Amino acid sequence: MRTMKQTRARHQMSFDQLEAFLAVARLRNFSRAASMLYRTQPTLSQQIQRLEREFGRRLFDRDFKAVRLTEAGNTLHRYAEQLLALRTEALEAIREIKVNPRGNLRIGANDATFLYVLPNALANFRRIYPQVQVNVLRNFSHKIVEKIQEGTLEIGIVSLPRSAKGLEVLPIFSAELKVVLPPSHPLGSKTDITAAELSFYPLLLPRIGRTRKMIEELLKPYHKNLQISMELASVEIIKKYVSAGIGISLLPEGFAQAEMEAGTLKLVPLRGHKLYRELGLIYRRGSSLSLPAKAFLDIVQNHLPAPRPAQGASAS
Repeated sequence: MRTMKQTRARHQMSFDQLEAFLAVARLRNFSRAASMLYRTQPTLSQQIQRLEREFGRRLFDRDFKAVRLTEAGNTLHRYAEQLLALRTEALEAIREIKVNPRGNLRIGANDATFLYVLPNALANFRRIYPQVQVNVLRNFSHKIVEKIQEGTLEIGIVSLPRSAKGLEVLPIFSAELKVVLPPSHPLGSKTDITAAELSFYPLLLPRIGRTRKMIEELLKPYHKNLQISMELASVEIIKKYVSAGIGISLLPEGFAQAEMEAGTLKLVPLRGHKLYRELGLIYRRGSSLSLPAKAFLDIVQNHLPAPRPAQGASAS
């Protein structure tokens, strides 16, 4: 035997039925209402009958002249208009969110990435999506990976290569490392510099990270001559100390653009080797990115230099 709950579920009111009801009420004619809604009259009549069963009352009085609302029909009429108006408002609000996302976006990256890679992308994002609040987490790449895996961070930008369980990795940035030194340095007049030449001068190196590992690999054959003057925590400190003549280092060209233009630093390519600082955007595999995150991903892909082809991804 069918329960009352099952019967109600079967005859549950729909927006289509409310639209049919309002059309009949407005036109006072089933045939004209069916024609306006591009439905057959039997179909429209069945929808009205289902509504009447749902509410347990007749909604229309029918005679040979016209169709008129009953008292129950007049009551439903007010609510039907409100419900359909709310439905339209909700649809428009959802469409607006798709076009102009709102909410919060949490991005994780290290200081250098925020300072030298992301400013233009973030500025464009804020200009296009001013209603999204952007929160940034500054930390090392391995910490950003942990936060993404924990689910406490939606998007991260980390050094590549990077292989971590459960993560999607999208390469977004690549820049060649060059020797950074004061213009007055003995190597400052050269058009390129060998790894062997580097080993004879005091070096300022990042304390940890992918760039540090690449430099160590490059200079491994010259470890007897190697002079690591200082290990520093940030690109800004490295540049300041290089300008002061404490040592030389290797940095992506874009990280010292302002100093090059001011004439306080010079960048010289390596001879025989190409080292690249590469970054990737990461998020949890299988996760559904929020609309702000998807919008940021589009901005990043459109406003950052294209990464190098995959076949050249390793240092040579």
